[in-house]
Order: sequence, then C-alpha cells, then structure tokens
Amino acid sequence: MSGAAANWGVPQARYGLDGWLCGAVAVLLLWGLIMVASASVAQAEKLTGEPFYFFYRQLIFLAVGGAIGFGLYCVPMQQWQRSSTWLYVFAIGLLILVLIPGVGVKVNAARRWIDLGLFRLQASEAARLALIIYVASYITRRQQPLQTSFKGLAMPLIAVMIPSLLLLAEPDFGATAILMGVVFLMLFLGGARVHYYLAFLGFAAAGLVMIAIAAPYRVKRMLNFMDPWADVENAGWQLAQSLIAVGRGEWTGVGLGNSVQKLLYLPEMHTDFIFAIMAEEFGLLGVATLLTLFGIVVWRGFVIARRAEVDGRRFQGFLCYGLSGWIGLQSLINMAVNMGLLPTKGLTLPMLSYGGSSLLTVCAMLGLILRVDYENRAAAFGVTSAEDRR
Repeated sequence: MSGAAANWGVPQARYGLDGWLCGAVAVLLLWGLIMVASASVAQAEKLTGEPFYFFYRQLIFLAVGGAIGFGLYCVPMQQWQRSSTWLYVFAIGLLILVLIPGVGVKVNAARRWIDLGLFRLQASEAARLALIIYVASYITRRQQPLQTSFKGLAMPLIAVMIPSLLLLAEPDFGATAILMGVVFLMLFLGGARVHYYLAFLGFAAAGLVMIAIAAPYRVKRMLNFMDPWADVENAGWQLAQSLIAVGRGEWTGVGLGNSVQKLLYLPEMHTDFIFAIMAEEFGLLGVATLLTLFGIVVWRGFVIARRAEVDGRRFQGFLCYGLSGWIGLQSLINMAVNMGLLPTKGLTLPMLSYGGSSLLTVCAMLGLILRVDYENRAAAFGVTSAEDRR
C-alpha cells in the first residue's frame, strides 16, 4: 500500500464501499421516503385521491436513481474526464432547450422543466452535474496556470458564466447560486491565487446581489424573509407556516405523522419545505440527527477526494470535492430557508425532498463518489483498469 494511501485510511479490503458514507446515505434515503409519505398525505389526497401517490412515485424515482448510480459507478473516471468538453456542450444545449416555448414547461412564471412523459426533468440538475465534471477536468488540465495567473482563474469562470446566464433566464437564481458556490469551492481547493480568487469572489457576490435586487419579486421575497409576519396572510404565509412547524417540534417533535402544518397549511410541504415538517415531527433531536448525517456524507466525500488527490488522481479528487460540496451547500441553504435564515429559494433538500430530477441527480452524484472510492482502493493494491493504463 502506498504511503499516501495509508495516511488517508484506505481500507485493507481491495473491494467494497465506504461504510460511513453508505450508512449515512441509506438512512437519509429511507428517512426521505418516510417523510415524503408523511408530509404529502393531505396534498396527495386532495390532488389525486390516493394518499400515498407521491410516496409511490418517489419509490420509483429511487429505484431508477439506484440503477443510474450503479451504472455510473461502473464507468471508469477517465471516461468522464475525456468527455468533459462534450458534457459542457450538453449542459449548454440542455439549458437552451428548456427555454424554448413548447419544449420547456412553464410553471409559476419559471421555465425550468422538460416534460418527458413519466416525469418532468429539471434541466438545471443534469446541467450542473455536467458543468462540475467540466470544471474538475479544467482544474486537472490547467492547474499550473490556475495557481499562477489571472487568466488561469478567469477562463473557467467565464465558461461557467454562460450557463449561469441561461439559468437566470429561466429564472433559477437558487441553482445559479449553488453552481457558482461549488465552482468557487473547487477553484479554491485547486490552488487559485488568493488575491485573484478574492477579487473574483467579491465580483461574483456583488453580481448575485445586484441580480437579487433587480427583480421586484426577489426584492419582495427578501423583505418578506426579514419580517414574514408583516404580510402573513399573503406573501409571508409560506415562511410563517414553516416557522410555526419548526417551533412546534420543540425538543423531540410531535411524532411521526402528527404534523399539523402538512394539512395544507404549509405550501410545498413535501418538496422545498419538507425540512419544516421533519422538524415538526422529530424536533430538535431530529434536526441534530439530520445535520449529523449530512455532515458524515460531506466528510466522507472530502476524505475520498483528498485521498484521490494525494495519490495523483486529481480529476477524481476535484470532482469529488465538487459533488460533496454541492450536497452540503444545498442542504444547508434549504434548511436555512426553512428556518427563515435565508430568503425563500426553490431548492430541494437532497435525498429527502420529493422530486424525480433531484433524486436521480443525487443518486448519480453518489455513484460517481463511490466510483472514486473504488479506484482509490484499487490503486492502493496496485490494481488499474484497462482504461487507466491507456
């Protein structure tokens, strides 16, 4: 076993899966199914007459997502690295496609979905995954210019700016903020020069603030976020009901299935605001457990990434940093929104919220992370695939 691998705790088993990561993910996915079943009962009964309509669909999404994750787990990482430019083109094409009337489905003034018949694909989910693969490839290929020059840092940010503008055209401010946050994290870990990095970070933050205040509806959201009780019967209703749900949970919650706010008081109770229902039913103890589980996922993802980077597989490492950071950042933002710490955004809680696009994308991300872990283990025993030897 190599010294670097040993330092990062490579398991002695030649094959296998990261136990901590898989355990935390399994609990989160199971908990997510339970919460979708609990939170969506009233809404499903009202819309379809079948109380477990959303639960059954989520179960199907999970089965398909598991198949997708396994499929990606079987693909050598070198294939993704070689395909990164085509994936970037795919992301741009998908984000353009969703903006075309008649192709993109418009809901509540936002055109973010493509109707595939069985479910609606949210274009931003697949596009962001493709873009993160592209950025990981760029860092691997151009790490020396990235660490030494202004241009080396500017080029990937310019490349990401194009799809970001397309995301804003949908509009999808939340997805744009997540994408930019993850890209900046990856570039920082890639060794970007601090003064260039801080300059671009400040510029990006200022740009996002200007975009946030440019649209009247976003300004209204920010004002309602600051004081939802000022207009509790209208614009402040959703956040106020979410805060009531979180407050009712107290220490140990009101019990699984006993939420009051899910009885059509809280909008989006099984999607963007499922955390509030979880907090109501499981209390502070449940919230702490949830934070711990997400912390384990991000921790193990970063350990796997660092192990790959130290052993010289930089693409695998930076991709794993990006994917783990995405899960952690989106989880924190979703929970902060539910607790009134950030303005309302249309972001799901990974692995818990109802939604096919979100769940399929998270499963794909986990498949890629576990593939990196597999290649770490194989390399520790001097095993390389035919792809790696090319």
